[in-house]
Amino acid sequence: MRLAPDQLERFDSDGFLILPELFTAEEVGILCAELDTLFAEDCPQNFRETESGDVRTAMGLHLRNTIYARMVRHPRLLEPAMQILGDDRLYIQQVKVNAKVAYSGEVWQWHYDFATHHNEDGVPEPLALNLHVLLDDVSEFNGPLWFIPGSHKGGPAPAELDTTTTSYPLWCVENDTVSTLAAKRGIVSAKGPAGTALIFGDCLLHGSPPNMSPWNRRIYSLIVNPITNAYTKELRADHLHHRGISPVTPLDDDCLLSAVAA
Repeated sequence: MRLAPDQLERFDSDGFLILPELFTAEEVGILCAELDTLFAEDCPQNFRETESGDVRTAMGLHLRNTIYARMVRHPRLLEPAMQILGDDRLYIQQVKVNAKVAYSGEVWQWHYDFATHHNEDGVPEPLALNLHVLLDDVSEFNGPLWFIPGSHKGGPAPAELDTTTTSYPLWCVENDTVSTLAAKRGIVSAKGPAGTALIFGDCLLHGSPPNMSPWNRRIYSLIVNPITNAYTKELRADHLHHRGISPVTPLDDDCLLSAVAA
């Protein structure tokens, strides 16, 4: 799959793309069918909400499950990433599903991923791409991602490590910086039906509100990074930043469907 010239221009300008229904309902169903078992595992890879105990984020899924081992090599995600970066030698930096359970899913504070990748993993440049797939229909009600378009243009903003707000430590951006950028560029709610894909860069400012609705919100996330831009620190566990830097190669387009048919 290749992005059109206008999509590449929009990514450069806004720092993100929303690709409606890139994956079919059948493919989303295959991914969702694995989650109950994965979320039930009592392991360090599953981070749970402070109050409810529900899974907030489940990591390292491609090392725990054969379906997700295929999903990290899906061409509808990898080929656009390679096109944007102009590099076909990418490694799998992180794999997860972020969940906001109905009524209790907690906030993700305003942040950009490079603050973590640089400060904790020693990644030199903000080149990594976050490749998301919505596993549920996402509306303004059930905790969508919020993006500040063009917020990547100024480069890395000052960030501080927040270890108290939620169960997941996060390098967050101060409210004054968010206010300035939002006043200038606005905020976009990344909504869409299940199967919609989101692609965004390492310096794009984003977050998500709590889920007060009666509808779950789960999002698959694959982060890829050029091998030439690999981590230089090993402070975090492997599931937070994977150590293997072999180039990931795309499978066939029907790789999820063929896994079930086999």
